[in-house]
Formats: sequence, C-alpha cells, structure tokens
Amino acid sequence: MLWDIDHTLIAMRGIGSQLFGMAFEQTLGVPMKRQALIDGMTDQTIFAATAHEHGIAVSSADFARFAAALAEVHLAHIPQIRERGHALPGAASAIAAFAALGIRQSVATGNIAATSRIKLAAFGLDTEMDWATGAFGDDADNRPDLVRVARLRSGCQPSDIVVIGDTPADIDGATANEILAVGIASGKSTEDRLRAAGASVTLPDLTNIDLLLDAIGRRVKD
Repeated sequence: MLWDIDHTLIAMRGIGSQLFGMAFEQTLGVPMKRQALIDGMTDQTIFAATAHEHGIAVSSADFARFAAALAEVHLAHIPQIRERGHALPGAASAIAAFAALGIRQSVATGNIAATSRIKLAAFGLDTEMDWATGAFGDDADNRPDLVRVARLRSGCQPSDIVVIGDTPADIDGATANEILAVGIASGKSTEDRLRAAGASVTLPDLTNIDLLLDAIGRRVKD
C-alpha cells in the first residue's frame, strides 16, 4: 500500500507554502514572491519551477541545500503545523484498519523524506509506515519514477501494490507502473477527473472504511 500524503492523508492549510518560502529564501537568498503550481508535483520539481519563475536556474546542489533547509523549518514549526493543519477525516482509521489486516503501508509522495516523516508524525499518522520502502520528492522528479522506486524498494510485484492518492499525477504514477490506483477526491480533483486519469476506483474521502477495503480487496487478498 502506497499513500500519497498531502490532501490524501493530511491538509496543511497554507502553512506548507509558507515553510517552502522560508526554505526557498534561505537557499537562494531572495524572497519567494510566488510558488509554482504544486498539485501532484514533487518538491524537486516545485523548487526548480519556482526558481525559474524568479529568473533563477538551480542545480542539484541547490536542491540538496533547499531540502536540508526545508526539513529544518518544518522541524522548527511543528506547533504551527499542528495548529494550522489537520489529518483528513478517516485517515487515522484507514491506516489502522490496514495495519490490523497486516497490510504493509508506505508512501509515494512528492514531499522530501524528512518532511514526510515530520508531517505525518505531527498528526500521529507515521507509526504504521514502512519508511524504508517509500519513495520521496528527493528520490525522483515525477510520479511514475517515484512509484517505480517504491516498488523496487519493496520487492513487490505491481500486482501486489495499491497506490492511493488525490491527484491525476498520483494516478498516473500508478498506472505507468501497471499498479492499481485508488483516487480519493479529498483534494482539488473530483472523482470524475480521477477516473478520467485512470483510477480503477474512486471515493469521496477516507471515511467509509468498508468501501475502501472493498476497493482494494481484490489486490491485497491475492
């Protein structure tokens, strides 16, 4: 089981963009006037695109410095993350239900590894994740490669994996690797849009555990 994080399990409600801006300025020495569109993108891609919008070309070394700064500002602002953000309805129950069934869970997320842990830990959603088999925004710059990295780390066949996410990019990451995609319309994308992107199953949110388990049952029971 591979979870997306933002708008699938949690909502940051603006604090994430503020922390991104702080790390951006620390890394490049200029205030972030605007952030590139982020829906479904990886931190690596967002950083490069945002820098480009500010007339700056960045290197892999710049991203490494940015990733370190981003982790630091998230760690320093955990109280604000908890105050402004929240776990999405049903997220904790869904993770617990899968854990009770012995289903291995990890993440395929555009967030870098460090902030992924911080964000989920802030809302108590981290303890059931097998972090060693996840894939993160510092592993690749697109969703198909992220999911491929996670698959290789897990040692599982595509037929044994399910990706759960809220954007067409999440769905594309799964289908490009011949993996079942479950679309959750808890972000900006509707169920119709997620189905059009190739999701095998769509749900409005994570609150109906029975429907979610039924949606993935064909895959996890094999």
